[in-house]
Amino acid sequence: MANSDPKQQLLDAALPHVPFDGWSAATFAAAIDDSGLDPSLAHSACPRGAVDLAMAYHEAGDQHMLARLADENLSELRFRDRIATAVRLRLEAVDDKDLVRRGMALFSLPMYAGDGARAVWGTCDHIWTALGDTSENVNWYTKRATLSGVYASSVLYWLGDDSPEHANTWEFLDRRIENVMQFEKVKAQARDNKIVSQLLAAPMSILGRIKAPSGTQQAGMPGRWSGPK
Repeated sequence: MANSDPKQQLLDAALPHVPFDGWSAATFAAAIDDSGLDPSLAHSACPRGAVDLAMAYHEAGDQHMLARLADENLSELRFRDRIATAVRLRLEAVDDKDLVRRGMALFSLPMYAGDGARAVWGTCDHIWTALGDTSENVNWYTKRATLSGVYASSVLYWLGDDSPEHANTWEFLDRRIENVMQFEKVKAQARDNKIVSQLLAAPMSILGRIKAPSGTQQAGMPGRWSGPK
């Protein structure tokens, strides 16, 4: 049964063209022709053309990762290994690296850099949420920001990795996560140091007013500010 979602129809039709023409106007025009959709319907479903399709492709990869994560038994893994597993599953959701390369070329353009950042942030938010993160303060942001750096650098390494079954990428990913764990260890030591903790009391008090996004928030930057009581 054919998919009735116009955006999905366009995405399916666009994928064969992306390795050659990128996420471009030419690809979007070819997708309209190949899908047989009315052009007005196509432009209604994707007002920004191929940019919207590139974002839809990225989100589809996220959903594939989440489906596989739901089937994984992570209970025996250390938390750092759960994160590594999630990142690995996200990379394995990609069938063709050229689709990602073309996406990176698109999102490197200044006018679409924000979209690229939102895509990476969204992936990391999906991972933390799937792994049960319950942060309600500034930690909600720092966790996702840190993982965004790990994920983005791993994608870049993976794109150039031709080792068997991407073994070098998984080793690279483990090293990046180890770097993060060392940083967290230093933070913990600073909190336990009486002098350092006193020096940080004022800025931490300010950061403590930053709250994670509410369930009803739909627009703007995520999160909210809690003023002095």
